Amino acid sequence: AVCSMGNSTSRLYSALAKTLSSSAVSQHQDCLEQPDSARLDPIDPKDLLEECQIVLQKRPPRFQRDFVDLKKNAVSNHRPIRVMQWNILAQALGEGKDNFVQCPMEALKWEERKCLILEEILAYKPDILCLQEVDHYFDTFEPLLSRLGYQCTFFPKPWSPCLDVERNNGPDGCALFFLKDRFELINSANIRLTAMKLKTNQVAIAQTLKCNETGRLFCIAVTHLKARTGWERFRSAQGCDLLQNLKNITQGAKIPLIVCGDFNAEPTEEVYREFSNSSLNLNSAYKLLSPDGQSEPPYTTWKIRPSGECRHTLDYIWYSQHALNVNSALGLLTEEQIGPNRLPSFNYPSDHLSLVCDFSFNQDPDRLL
Repeated sequence: AVCSMGNSTSRLYSALAKTLSSSAVSQHQDCLEQPDSARLDPIDPKDLLEECQIVLQKRPPRFQRDFVDLKKNAVSNHRPIRVMQWNILAQALGEGKDNFVQCPMEALKWEERKCLILEEILAYKPDILCLQEVDHYFDTFEPLLSRLGYQCTFFPKPWSPCLDVERNNGPDGCALFFLKDRFELINSANIRLTAMKLKTNQVAIAQTLKCNETGRLFCIAVTHLKARTGWERFRSAQGCDLLQNLKNITQGAKIPLIVCGDFNAEPTEEVYREFSNSSLNLNSAYKLLSPDGQSEPPYTTWKIRPSGECRHTLDYIWYSQHALNVNSALGLLTEEQIGPNRLPSFNYPSDHLSLVCDFSFNQDPDRLL
């Protein structure tokens, strides 16, 4: 039972609890049509957070994660741009295909898990949010986040594995959200990635934004590359295609770039080296948390499947190191916090950790070119 908290929050809960029927989803098979949420009233994020906490009152509290200051005396004359990267785990895959053998099915209930996801987003208040494995875009994320002031874009996989799961909620894909009061959309591209000149099932969204405070342009991209061992060359080809698209969009790195994604690739893979050595002059933000600034975190995903324990670094936030500074980055969950049953869990809604960074524009962007 949900406590009554007055008219405003009861209206919020009706939005939070709303779920599209399968017939409604079938009307959006291409899932590219944007719903009209402009007519809906704005939501106070505090009210929505309160509603989420009511739904989650029987679950353990959120883990404490702290930001690590990485500024190194850099001076910025504008408010930082907070970017959040997260593979949130598609609901259909979590319940139907991923076989998290140590995670109780009760922990994966969508009505509660979506509140854990929203709680995490509301806690870190990103200016830009990049998500993968989104299969509840139209009934949850677009209606709610648009009312929080975000402009929302979704691009589904052409052949989403979610559609193989009984009672699915439509295809999963990448989603990109940015705060309309901070940025103006200049250009948007939905990219279906190719490999060996063939179109693949993986996608990306790349948007050129203008920062309202500084007038500076930058490009933000979100992607999710092919999963599984044995597909390393395929991921490499997808990475090359994405880089070529981003070179065109950024006019050969004239426009600063941030790329968020689940690359499904360890730092030892070729696709990681391609991004590291690209002419776009990209660096991986989370390397800056290591003592030498050269090593990726030990893991960004940690789960137990029937085949055994899977602990990998697969998720990244790449950025133009000549034009952008990383002011801070959100620390990862410790092994103790994650616990012996790993992820997802009653505490944490996904098998991937969220990554969050604060960026500022370099005052002399040509200095390192």
